Amino acid sequence: MGDPRYRLVIFDFDGTLADSGDWFLSTVDHLADRFKFRRVSPDEVEALRGKSTREVIRLLGIPRWKLPAMARYLHALLAQQTDRIALFDGIVPLLSALRDGGVRLALVTSNAEHNARAILGPTVAAFDWLECGASLFGKARCYRRVLRRSKMLRGEVLSIGDETRDIVAARKVGIAAGSVLWGYARPDALLAMRPDLAFETPAQIAALVLGGTVVAHSA
Repeated sequence: MGDPRYRLVIFDFDGTLADSGDWFLSTVDHLADRFKFRRVSPDEVEALRGKSTREVIRLLGIPRWKLPAMARYLHALLAQQTDRIALFDGIVPLLSALRDGGVRLALVTSNAEHNARAILGPTVAAFDWLECGASLFGKARCYRRVLRRSKMLRGEVLSIGDETRDIVAARKVGIAAGSVLWGYARPDALLAMRPDLAFETPAQIAALVLGGTVVAHSA
């Protein structure tokens, strides 16, 4: 392979690296009862995956002021059950390949740092920077902090996430937006937002970033 196409890759965590979608879905009714928003019926789940985060919040009737408390409660609940969450197949070799290829790595997530560290295990050592506990719509601020700390130019940076809000945050900061098609949001919802790159497998990320054959999905 040639020189890396990007010198820094910023990864989202849940739905991108960690296969936590089923766990989060299992908590929705409990959260709805505790924080007084409407429950989600099983036949609604697929439709909600095609909505943006703001649309889901509006459809479920969740007041914005409740979001911080909900996040804290959810992260505390997850802290007791991190053994139920695994990384997606191919993530460990992906991170290893990028590091071996000279690419710097950062993690930006709304999840708590202790949860991310517990689920990543030894793989956390692959990351140069961790920005955890981001607010639901605060990822752009975290991206800017990573850029300042890394001293990378915006054209050298690729962000990779699984939700529409990840694309929005990357565009606010002026970095390339990559989407994985195996996470929370439906592929059609992500591709409708025209990310710069979209990936069907972790191996595709490694191939593109490290300067090999471009095999990413046409976004």
